[in-house]
Amino acid sequence: MNFHSQYLELEIFMDIGPSPSFPMERKVHIQISGRQIIQTKLRKSCSCTTKRLKNVVMDFFPVLRWLPKYHCREYIWGDVMSGVVIGIILVPQAIAYSLLAGLKPIYSLYTSFFANIIYFLMGTSRHVSVGIFSLLSLMVGQVVDRELLLAGAECGKDCYAIGVATALTFLAGFYQVLMGVFRLGFVSMYLSESVLDGFATGASLTILTAQVKYLIGIKIPRSQGHGILLTTWINIFRNISQANQCDVITSVVCIAVLVAAKELGDRYKQKLKIPLPTELVVIVVATLVSHYGKLNEVYASSVSGAIPTGFIPPQLPNFNMMHRVALDAVPLAIVGFAFTISLSEMFAKKYAYTVRANQEMFAIGFCNIIPSFFHCFATSAALAKTLVKSSTGCQTQVSSVISAVVVLLVLLFLAPLFYSLQKCVLACIIIVSLRGALRKFRDVPQRYHMNKVDTLVWCVTVFSSALISTEMGLLIGVLFSMLCIVVRTQRPRTALLGQIQSTAFYEDDWEYESLCPVPNAKIFRFEAPLYYANKDFFLKSLYRMTGLDPTLEAAKRKKNEKKQKEHLKEGNRGTIVKGSDQADTALHLVPKQVDFQTIIIDCSSVTFLDTAGIITLKEILKDYNELKITVLLACCNPSVIDSLKRGDYFGKDCKKMHELLFYSIHGAVQFARDRKLLADAPPSHMPMSHNKRVPLSFIIH
Repeated sequence: MNFHSQYLELEIFMDIGPSPSFPMERKVHIQISGRQIIQTKLRKSCSCTTKRLKNVVMDFFPVLRWLPKYHCREYIWGDVMSGVVIGIILVPQAIAYSLLAGLKPIYSLYTSFFANIIYFLMGTSRHVSVGIFSLLSLMVGQVVDRELLLAGAECGKDCYAIGVATALTFLAGFYQVLMGVFRLGFVSMYLSESVLDGFATGASLTILTAQVKYLIGIKIPRSQGHGILLTTWINIFRNISQANQCDVITSVVCIAVLVAAKELGDRYKQKLKIPLPTELVVIVVATLVSHYGKLNEVYASSVSGAIPTGFIPPQLPNFNMMHRVALDAVPLAIVGFAFTISLSEMFAKKYAYTVRANQEMFAIGFCNIIPSFFHCFATSAALAKTLVKSSTGCQTQVSSVISAVVVLLVLLFLAPLFYSLQKCVLACIIIVSLRGALRKFRDVPQRYHMNKVDTLVWCVTVFSSALISTEMGLLIGVLFSMLCIVVRTQRPRTALLGQIQSTAFYEDDWEYESLCPVPNAKIFRFEAPLYYANKDFFLKSLYRMTGLDPTLEAAKRKKNEKKQKEHLKEGNRGTIVKGSDQADTALHLVPKQVDFQTIIIDCSSVTFLDTAGIITLKEILKDYNELKITVLLACCNPSVIDSLKRGDYFGKDCKKMHELLFYSIHGAVQFARDRKLLADAPPSHMPMSHNKRVPLSFIIH
C-alpha cells in the first residue's frame, strides 16, 4: 500500500472534500501550424472582391466612414469654433517654430496647412491636432544646421536647408509607413511615460537655450554635437556684451504679457469659453510697433523678413541627401508616432471611442511623406493644441479643415504683413509655450513619492537629453528604463509567508502582524519570473530565509558520517576515550536538526520559467529530498506547469505531479500536515486498503 492511497483514505474520513493534489483537467487546444496561419492570412489578404476593395479603401481613408454620418447641426458649431481658434494659434506658433527648424517661416505655414488636410482624410482620432511640434522642429533644426556647416553653404543657404529638411521628413514618414505595414507599433511600448516626459522636459531645456540668443539679440552659431546646452550657454556669456537693448526690452515686455495672459487663462479657464489669442495679439502689436518704430533700421533689431504669398511649385525631396540623414530620421519617426499614438489613445479613452493605432501610423507617415514634396518638414500630434482643440468644443476632424482654411488665408493674403516682426518676439512665444514641460520639475517630489524607479528614469532621460543630445537622451532613457526592469526581476522581493488566523490565506510575515507560523513547513514566495539572470538570487534567498543550504548540509552530514565510521573503527580496536572527550565527539557527530520537513514555493508571481529556472527547481527538489525534506509548488499558472512538464520535473509521465503540485498554498499545507500525521501514526493504526476504513480517532491518537 503506497502513501497516496493512505492519504486518500484519510481524506475520506476527515471529509475535507476533493484532494487539492489532483490537477484539474486541461482543455485540449487545436494546434494550427504556422504554415496554415500564413496561408489563411495570405488568402484573406490577396482576395480581391468588390466588398473587400471597398473596405480597404474605407479603412485607409476613415473620413469616408464618418463624414457621411456627420451630424451637422450637432457638431458644426464646435468644429468651426475649435478650428478657428487652432488656426489662430497655429499661425504665430508656425512662424515661431521656424526658428527652431532653422527654416524660413513660409515653410512652417506650408507644413501646418498640409498636415491638417492629410490627417483629416486618414486619421482615426477625432480630437488630435497634427502640425508643427517643438521637439520635432528642434530635431530637424539640429540636422539642418549640421548639414549646412558640413556643406559650407552660404549662397543658396535657404534652398539647401529646406532640401535637407524635406529629405529628412520623407525618410521619417517612410519609416513610419513601414512600421505600419509590418505592424511595429509595439516599439512605442518601450517609450514609457517617464521616458517621454523626461525626453520632452530635457528637450525643452535645449529649446529654451537655443532661443536665448534671439531674446537678447546676439549672433552666435548653433552648437553641434554633444553637450549643446553647455556649449551654447558658454557662447552666450562670452558674447553677452553684444546684446541688443531693443531686443532685450521687447523680450521682457512680451514674456511678461504672455505669462500674465497664460496665468489668467489658467485661473479663469472654466469661465472662458475659448482661450485668449494672446500670441496673435502680441504678434500683431509687436509687428505694428516694429514697423512704425523702424526698429530694424534704427536699432538693428533682427526681423523675420519677407514672407512670400501663395505656394511654391512642388519638388521631389533631395534623394542624394537621404543617405546622410537616414539615421537621423529614425528617432524623428519614433518620437513622432509615439506622441501621436499616445495622444490619440488618451483622448479616445476620455471621449469613449476607439482609434486604430496601425492606421494612426499610416496617417502620421503620410503627413510627412506627401508634404515633403511641398517644401514641408516633420509633423506629429501636439499636446497643447490638442488640449485647446478639445476644450473649445471639437467634435470631429472637420475642425482640422477649418484650421487649414485659416492658415491658407494667411498664406494667400496676410503673410507679407509679418515682414517687420522681430525674431525675439517669436522666441518669447516659443519659451512661454514650454511652461508645461518645465513645470514638470515641480512634480518631482510627487513623482518620487509615487515611484522612485520611474523618477530615476525620468531624471536620467532629462539630463541625458539636455546635456548630451536629444537623440542620445531618448536612446539612453529607453535603455535605462529597460535596465531597471531587468534589475527589478534580477533582485525581486522575496518573503516567508504565515497563515492569517482562521483562514485559508497566507501573507508576508515581514509585512503583517499576528500571522501564524505553519508548523513543520516553510512557505517561500518569489515575486518575479524565474530565469537565468535571477536563479542564483532565488537560491540564495531560499537558503537564507529557510536557514538551510541543502548542499552544505549534505556535505556536513557526509563528513560527520565519515568521522563517525572512523570513530567506530577506533572503538572496535580498543581505543579508550575519556568520558568528556567521548561526549564532545558524539555531540559533534550529531547532524543539524531542522524545524521543518516541507518547503512550499508560492509560484503565483512566477510568470514564466526558462531552461535555467526549470533546472534550478529540479536541483532544489533533489537536494532537499536527500535531506528528507519535501518541496511542493503552489499556485503555478498553466504556462509554468507546461514548462515543468516539458522539463520532466514531475518524473516520467508526470506520475509525481499530484504529490508535487497544488493549486493553492492551503492545499499544499493540508497535504504536508496530513502526510506528517500519517508518517507519525503507529503502523497498526495505518489504513490498509480502500475497502477497510479506519476511524479518524485511530489515526489522530
